[in-house]
Amino acid sequence: MDTISIVVPCYNEQESLPIFMEEISRVAANMMSQHLVSFEIILVNDGSTDATLDAMKNAEAHQRTGFAVRWVSFSRNFGKEAAMLAGLERATGTYVATMDADMQDPPSLLPQMYEMLLTGDMDCVATRRTNREGEPPIRSVFARLFYKLINKISNADIVDGARDFRLMSRPMVDAVLSLPEYNRFSKGIFGWIGFKTVWIPYVNVNRVAGETKWNFFSLLLYSIDGIVAFSTVPLSIASVLGLALCAIAFIGVIFIVIRTLLIGDPVDGWPSLVCIITLLGGIQLLCLGIMGQYLAKTYLETKHRPPYIVKESSDNSTAGNSLN
Repeated sequence: MDTISIVVPCYNEQESLPIFMEEISRVAANMMSQHLVSFEIILVNDGSTDATLDAMKNAEAHQRTGFAVRWVSFSRNFGKEAAMLAGLERATGTYVATMDADMQDPPSLLPQMYEMLLTGDMDCVATRRTNREGEPPIRSVFARLFYKLINKISNADIVDGARDFRLMSRPMVDAVLSLPEYNRFSKGIFGWIGFKTVWIPYVNVNRVAGETKWNFFSLLLYSIDGIVAFSTVPLSIASVLGLALCAIAFIGVIFIVIRTLLIGDPVDGWPSLVCIITLLGGIQLLCLGIMGQYLAKTYLETKHRPPYIVKESSDNSTAGNSLN
């Protein structure tokens, strides 16, 4: 009998989690009546400051034959990537799904995703939004630019509008867990490992309750993490900029020497000189910043700190993840 593990990262989801549990319980009941399949729900509390942990403990009341509910609570907020990793490490199912608790990932798609995995030659069924209704326009523009950019400069195949909501086979999950990196960018990891993925498009769904935890600045930092994690092109750009500026400076020196010999060297143009110096200084700082990003990520990787620390869990385990 197949088991479907559902990993649900939660950060301040006390309002939406009960609604999610009701819906996922209904969907699971329908699937169990049609297939020889069982479910386990793994709720990961990512250091919430509200009553999310209490809601998780109350969710255990949904347990019944073929439907188990487990929860893990971090010692502080480690981020969604760490929460997803913790859930995947604890998932025991033949198939593993990752999804959010805010109902923006419709549980009603799970039966279709499972049927596709059973009948098709694929390892993963993932979802993507066909629109961004409800999002600020500026965020939508930058999101589309990010997907275009990272697909051009990296080997990670990331579809525009891709959600973290996907159902994966056990071999694919094992491949994801085999990557021991500290700085994780799951959308890139899912695309980089190369298993066959089929996409299900759906119309964007708004949160059922609560407020989004992602603002423009946090999404910008997250996108930078993704680019740094899966591409070294920014370092190449910094090198090319340096070479180009050296060439321009060399040509400029030749021009000044010839100009001085032919028509003298009148003292003028200091405003443009200041602008040029400011421009060059900005480019130098930009290149240093690019190199600093890669150096910082390398520094964090070499410290070998665990991506998360578990404070308590439903199985009384307090051990965090350790990187070897």
